[in-house]
Amino acid sequence: MRSDLDLETHPPQERRIFCNRTLNLRGVKAIGYDMDYTVVHYRVEPWERRTYDHVKAKLADLGWPVGDLEFDPDLVIRGLIIDTQRGNLLKANRFGYVTRASHGTAMLEFETLRQVYGRTLIDLSDNRHVFLNTLFSLSEACMYAQLVDLLDAGRLAAALGYADLYRQVRRCIDEAHMEGEMKAEIASDPERYVERDSETVLALWDQRESGKKLVLITNSDWAYTNRIMTFAFDPFLPSGTPWRSLFELVVVSARKPDFFSQRMPLFEVVTEDGLLRPITSLRHPGVYVGGDAGDVEGYLGISGEEILYVGDHIFVDVHITKSVMRWRTALILRELEDELRALEAFRDEQSSLARMMEEKVGLEFRYSQARLGLQRLQGGYGPQPEARPGELKEAMTELRARLVALDERIMPLARRSGEILNERWGPLMRAGNDKSHLARQVERYADIYTSRVSNFLFETPFVYLRAPRGSLPHDDAHVLA
Repeated sequence: MRSDLDLETHPPQERRIFCNRTLNLRGVKAIGYDMDYTVVHYRVEPWERRTYDHVKAKLADLGWPVGDLEFDPDLVIRGLIIDTQRGNLLKANRFGYVTRASHGTAMLEFETLRQVYGRTLIDLSDNRHVFLNTLFSLSEACMYAQLVDLLDAGRLAAALGYADLYRQVRRCIDEAHMEGEMKAEIASDPERYVERDSETVLALWDQRESGKKLVLITNSDWAYTNRIMTFAFDPFLPSGTPWRSLFELVVVSARKPDFFSQRMPLFEVVTEDGLLRPITSLRHPGVYVGGDAGDVEGYLGISGEEILYVGDHIFVDVHITKSVMRWRTALILRELEDELRALEAFRDEQSSLARMMEEKVGLEFRYSQARLGLQRLQGGYGPQPEARPGELKEAMTELRARLVALDERIMPLARRSGEILNERWGPLMRAGNDKSHLARQVERYADIYTSRVSNFLFETPFVYLRAPRGSLPHDDAHVLA
């Protein structure tokens, strides 16, 4: 045994697992995994660019003037909301207030934003709002924004509305997936699209060897799943050991989210080429098509909080799983790595910004006190200040000048802080000083979240993940000088 083994090594910040609700992994007896963008990560830009190109080709076949459009990977980020009624993309905070918006590809000025959304709270249950809660959403949102520009320029049929544009984009994407165009292309050249990660394989192996039952539950079909998992996993397993050996059950064509809320027909895959046999229940380890979460619980002999499900889609993988099955939940947010690195690089500037903001609060307090004192002197009521009106006015003039000068120093730092990760939309998890609407969804539905499955490697299958003490605005209250 190595005597120099460092048992206190911690992962870098961007590879940590973050906990909203305390989770003792020792008490988890089974872990379910989604495949796409979860145990298998895709190179986002090539994948989304090809999806975009498929949509573009289908729109061109309909006679739409899209020939000069190009995919822009920086135009949108996960967590935005499409307002299909107005043709806008929105970023909202945790309360549903819109903090940034674009009409088509053009960002809205503050005054326009205030006029349009000043009295509006974003409600995701409203059908006009489409929440971009997965990386698969980037291509459709990019195309939608660009089509809004074309419609406003009079280059599309006048009878079309902004909601019609979204429905057409969504229809084209669904057709591309239903016809198997995208997945056939990826399966034929996985090296171009799939990012291998040997640490993911080792993390799952650790979990299996620790006694946990692993289950793969994916909406992808058997042929595609087998091709992609073989490419991503088999090179890192002992020769002759297939990827399926890591999983007690493999469920393909699961039709999530219905998998977690409805009874569904169940089939067993009995040959490598996908021959199916209808069955009534799960009886042994293997590969299955359809079924439902109840079948999985019945086979495993466990339910509820003894099962952890890990996925990348807030609604399909996390929200429904927690709400219906009461399974524990983990969300994969790959962009979190870039965001945390960017925040680390900005740390010194953020500290300077925080110090200046604290100074500004103090100056504003003193200015307000002087103004109130002058008001009482002039009105002849209440406790009277010792200073004369002229002295108070002079103090106010000096404080106002200091505030203006301080704002000039704060402004460029505040602007850079709001452009971390994406110049248009800023950080994934923040909307100004508040949590973003995405962060609120993550906080509400994901017990834990992290940037990739292989981060479990650092924490081990025996970790006790503790949620931090919940903070309240008054926790750091102090008397201002």
